[in-house]
Amino acid sequence: MLEIGDTVEDFSLTDESGAEVSLAELIAEKSLILYFYPADFTPLCTAEACSIRDMHDEILTVGVNVVGISPQSERSHQRFKDQFDLPFPLLFDKNKKVIRAFGVDGPFGMGVRRATFLIGQDMKIENKVVSDLFVGSHTEFIKGVILERQ
Repeated sequence: MLEIGDTVEDFSLTDESGAEVSLAELIAEKSLILYFYPADFTPLCTAEACSIRDMHDEILTVGVNVVGISPQSERSHQRFKDQFDLPFPLLFDKNKKVIRAFGVDGPFGMGVRRATFLIGQDMKIENKVVSDLFVGSHTEFIKGVILERQ
């Protein structure tokens, strides 16, 4: 798993609308909260996405972007985004290439670990939290990023 201080290699994935998005584009003007989640529409993933949605304006105000990544399809991401009014991109990692690069593939290659990374414009990991079952850990992590940058 990537650690604090590690440099992230650039990547490109498609978002819910099928548009290709690169890490370089996401951090061109702001730092990035990049969160990995197991699946659209599951109770914990929905709670996590909605908590990030509710903080989204504050996140942007302190000069940070946010994006989610999971292996569900663009269509699933679009439905998930629409149903819960999510204002940030959801990226489709079809072959789990980025998931594996970050080291957040689930046990025995099954699933995805719930992990949130703060990536600076220099492409270095500034901070992270990994908590598979406790969404509150991720919410508190993001609140901490907001407080530190106010």
